Amino acid sequence: MNDFDLKADISARYKPFLDIVLKHHHDKLHSVHLVGSALTQDYDPKTSDINSVMVLQEMDLKFLELLAPLGKKYGKKGVAAPLIMTPTYIHKSLDVFPIEFLNMKLFHQTIFGEDIFQDLNIENSNLRHQCERELKVKLIGLRQGYISAAGDKNILARGFIDSIAGYMPLFKGIIFLLGREVPRNNSEILSVLEEVSGVPTNVFKLVLNHKRQKTKPSIDQLNTVFEDYYKVIEKLGEIADALKV
Repeated sequence: MNDFDLKADISARYKPFLDIVLKHHHDKLHSVHLVGSALTQDYDPKTSDINSVMVLQEMDLKFLELLAPLGKKYGKKGVAAPLIMTPTYIHKSLDVFPIEFLNMKLFHQTIFGEDIFQDLNIENSNLRHQCERELKVKLIGLRQGYISAAGDKNILARGFIDSIAGYMPLFKGIIFLLGREVPRNNSEILSVLEEVSGVPTNVFKLVLNHKRQKTKPSIDQLNTVFEDYYKVIEKLGEIADALKV
């Protein structure tokens, strides 16, 4: 097992889970990698899950059956169910999930085995296409979510707060396409995105603030958030559409 160079809290919560997996299934594993907020300043031990990727030498459904019972115990400790992949799956999926694999390539920590993500080749054309598609999907989701909330401020607030983390991998993809080094932390991601795109990102900073401070915006504030979200995503979609890569 590679040395853990992690926050003590993360190591204490994840290492016992990994030790069990290695004890019983060491020969099945190609590598294990931590990903997500656990590697950033945005990690909050009270609310953040510890996300990981387990890469098997080859897909083995028995491994999943043996892994599943651990979920209840370690889920309570904030250890999310790991993503299970194989080297073949990864290399055959780079064109389908370039945003996801770009984020894994840029921000991961290998804690067992070979670092399979470091040298992944992400094609800019595939990345641009997925960014454009995801932005258009976000617009549909915004419209439908706003209508479905039926003016209920609690539903609206929860929708914006719960969705904010899902925007960050997409924003990192856009920053990468625009030729800038991709930051690790959410506040820096939003600042750099605004700088390289010219699109104001204050509304996302506002929602992050509400998430951190657990404040409850008024319905008027939420209506403004909806309008500003929509304008930003629409503009970013136009930028992604116009990119020549």
